[in-house]
Order: sequence, then structure tokens, then C-alpha cells
Amino acid sequence: METFKKLKQFYWPYKKFFFWSLFSLLFVTAITVVYPMVLQITIDDVVRQERYNLIPYIGGTFLLLMVVKGIATYFHQYLGEYFGIRSVYTLRDELYKKLQRLPFRYYDNAKTGDLMSRLTADVEGFRFFLAMGFSELIRIILLIVISLSVMFYYSVPLALVTMAAMPFLAVVVYRFDRRVHPAFRKIRKSFGKLNTRVQENISGMNTVKSLSREDFEVGRFENRSDDYRTKFITTSNIWSKYFPLMEFIGNVCVVALLAYGGYLVVNDSLMLGELVAFFSLVWMVLGPLMNFGFIINLFSQSKASGERLLEILEAEEDIQEKEDAIVLDRLQGHVTFEDVTLTYVEDDDSALKNISFDAPSGKTIGLIGATGSGKTSITQLITRFYEPEKGRVLIDNRPVQDYGLKTLRRNIGFVLQESFLFSTTIKENIAYGNPDASLEDVIAAAKRAQAHEFIMEMPDGYDTLLGERGMGLSGGQKQRIAIARAILIDPAILVLDDATSAVDMETEFKIQKALQEVMKGRTTFIIAHRISSLKHADEILVLEDGAVKERGVHDELLINGGPYQRIYDIQYQDKEKILSTSDIS
Repeated sequence: METFKKLKQFYWPYKKFFFWSLFSLLFVTAITVVYPMVLQITIDDVVRQERYNLIPYIGGTFLLLMVVKGIATYFHQYLGEYFGIRSVYTLRDELYKKLQRLPFRYYDNAKTGDLMSRLTADVEGFRFFLAMGFSELIRIILLIVISLSVMFYYSVPLALVTMAAMPFLAVVVYRFDRRVHPAFRKIRKSFGKLNTRVQENISGMNTVKSLSREDFEVGRFENRSDDYRTKFITTSNIWSKYFPLMEFIGNVCVVALLAYGGYLVVNDSLMLGELVAFFSLVWMVLGPLMNFGFIINLFSQSKASGERLLEILEAEEDIQEKEDAIVLDRLQGHVTFEDVTLTYVEDDDSALKNISFDAPSGKTIGLIGATGSGKTSITQLITRFYEPEKGRVLIDNRPVQDYGLKTLRRNIGFVLQESFLFSTTIKENIAYGNPDASLEDVIAAAKRAQAHEFIMEMPDGYDTLLGERGMGLSGGQKQRIAIARAILIDPAILVLDDATSAVDMETEFKIQKALQEVMKGRTTFIIAHRISSLKHADEILVLEDGAVKERGVHDELLINGGPYQRIYDIQYQDKEKILSTSDIS
């Protein structure tokens, strides 16, 4: 029960609904046990003694009991479901909030499909046990206790015969639990992987079709589906082995009961009606005992789901905000790195090695280098997406850890290399970071990002609904909307991570011209592979293998004969060769 104890905070506040549900269940169970007693009275007092005048009273009482049971059943089921739904509503909200707080380091290894599976299938599995499993367990206990009490009232020897089967059933149920829980844990993991496979395939459908890899993807899906099928069949096999054994033990008990009970009736030690009632009560004991397998099934699924949910809830939040964190509306944007080293994976090579530089407010810093050289890592430390292994990152001469996360990130406008757009209107996408912005502000930001013209050509202009991830827009159009979104929050620090990589040269020129105005008064970091995007920077850092190999302005770096000049030669000499070849032709 350790898993349920850890998750107690989510369902215990709603315990009153659970206990009222159990109170209703007490009536349902008690009335259920009365049925055999009514049958015994009918046989022994009415039929055998021919007291047929009792039939209307017995019938009326029985009808009244059925009405009470129906009402009690309604409240039991409704309150039980309400308890489960309210509990997982709180749990699902907390899981979603936790996902918002978890650092980038967590998502480096997490799979989207698996996370979706946890927030849907696993939450639902946990809810089902809360709503049904707990109450079913209590129902079984109540039914067994009340039924055994009545059985001992009728005949102590027969009751002891019935109880003789219980230890055997208990051993079988225990062994069943020991085997079925690990099996359900594997099923949940396999389902998460299957979900991931589907999510990745749908997200990457353009790539799949462009490379004609449909058959390959079908094969990969079939492998995951086959793994899920195999694990489910293995679990079903466990169930199929143990359930008949439990039923066999119950049937042996019934045979012994009939034989011994018949002997007692023949010898007038037991009345016929009592034997018939006893036989009905036996199944109210053995049936629920065998249903323990079903409860364990539910419990194992719920436990496996709860463990997967706890993995999210207990995941380490290594980006913590101080209790006395500084909260400001506006930062000046002066960024300083002091001997910063960053390692993403322990015992792996460092992504950044002893990085130091100073970016005064309003200055533009260019970052250039090969893929994996550490350009993006620098900007992710400014926003505290990651923490440095050593060294300090400062903004306005204070460590970034001193600021509240919202203060820090509201003052940093990010335009990532891969622009993500939500499935909503263009206006809402641009105003995502500043939802209170007016339409005029949104239009002004779009104009500065060179996006207004193509937006107005769309069917509903700024109210046009976008498809998933901005489907229906070109790469350049998506990036210009992302740039407008960054402009609208009016950041003190602007990060352009290859922001013009997906646009043509003419559009890039227009955006660069617009950005020159936008960058005034802001500290700007430009990550680019094209020298044309950052040659006007106040300082350019050339990175190789996580270290700064060169720094300076464009003209200085061109005469140093270092990596920057080699990049320049590759980009511009190749252009000259192409132009000269076209002139000759």
C-alpha cells in the first residue's frame, strides 16, 4: 500500500464521499445477506408448516428491502464514482503542473507518448480502483463477515467446513498477486512505448512520406504492438491458471458442504430451509473470496499506474526558485558569464568549458560555430533552463538564481531554431507571452517581424486558426510569427537562435532590417550559421567543442586567420565560384 500512501494527499481530502459511499454499501450488503434468510423462512415456516398466510407479509417485506437496496446502491455507486473523479481531477492537475515545473534536463530523456499515456491511461487506471476497487474490497469483507455470522448461527459445524477452504484460497490469492503485479507493470511500460511510437510517427509524417518509409514505420509499430500483445497474453495466462484453481477449491468446499449438510438434514440436526439458506450463503463467502483475484487484478493495475505517476511527481526539480527571489517588472539586460562550465550528462564531455564574456545592456553578441559547439547552451543558461556545473551567470551584476523564474523569463524573448506554434489563432499565438496585448499591439509586432502582409492574405487574417504545430504555414512564415511573439513581450534580452535559417535571402534581409530597430536598447544574442546574420554584432564569439576559440568584431576576426575566417571563406568564396560559373555559362 506504499504507493497509495504516497498518493494519499490527492484522495484523502474527499474521504467524506468515500465513507458515505461505504455507509450506503453497508445497507446493500446487509440486505443481500437477508435474501437467504427470507428463503429459509419461506421453506421452513411457510411451505413445510403450511402457514401460507405469511406470504403477503414476506412478499411485502422483501419488496421493501429491494427498494431500500436500490436506493442504497444508487448512492453507493454515485458517491464512489464522485470520490474517484474528484481525486484524479486533483491528481491530474498536479501532474500537469509538475510537468510545467520540471527542467529541460527531464525532457531530454522523456518520451512524449509515454508522458501522455501516464496522464491518461495511468490516471484512469488509478481512478477506477479508487472508485470501484476500494469499495469492492470493503464489500467483500463485509459480505464474508456478515455471511459467516449468519452461517455460524445456523450451524457451527457447517460454518467450520466452509472456513476450512479459506487458507487454501488465501495462499492461491497471495501467489497470484506476487506474479500478476510485475506483469501489469510491464504492460503499462509497453503501452507507454506503443503510445510513443504512434506520437512520433504522426508528428514526423512529413519525413516518413518524403522518404517512403511507410512500410518501415508499420514494421516498427507492429513490433511495439506485438510486445504489448505478448505481455498482455502473459498476464492473461497468469489469470487463466489461478482463477480455475480458486474456483476448484470453492467447488470442493461446496461438495463437502452438500454431503455433510445432507447428512445433518437426514438426521434432523438441520432443517431443509437452513441448508438451502446455508448453500446460498456459502457462495456469498466463496464467491467474493474468488473475486479477490479480480480485486488484485485491479489493485495491481492501479498500483502499477500509481508508481508511474509517482515517477513524475517525485522527479527532481533541480531548477529551484529562492524564497526571497527578486521580483521585478523590467531588467536592464546586462549579461555576464564568469568561467562557466556546463555538463548535460554526468561523466560525459562538457557542453561548455570555462566560458567568460561580458554583454553590457543594449549590446549585440553573435555566437557562431559548428553544430554542437555550445551556442544554444549559452542562451539556455541565461534563462536557467539548465544550471552550470561551475562558474556564474549574472544579469545586471546579480546571479540569475537571485531572480524569480517569471521575472527572469519574462525579460528574455526567445526565437528558437524550430518555431513551435499552437493549434489556435494567429493572434493568440503572437500574444501567447502577453495575452493582454491589444490587436493593435499584435499587428505592430507582426509588421516589425515582416509577417503582417502574409497574415492579411489568409482567410481570416489574425483570426485564422492554425493546424497542429502551425501546419499550413511555411517554415519562414512560422518563424516570423515566432519573432513577432518575442517582440510583443518587449524583452530586455532578445535571443535569436538561428531565427532566419528557414527563410529565403530576400525575407532574411527584410527581417534583419526590422530586427535592427527591435534590437535597439536590448541585449541581443544572435545564434547563426550565416555570417551575414551577425557581422554587425558588437562582439562575436566563435565556439569549438564548447570553448571560445575567438572573439572580436567582424573585421578583426577576418584578418586573424582563425576559425571565423575559414567559415567566411567557405560561405563567400563558394558564392563567388557559383557566380563566376554562371557568368561563364
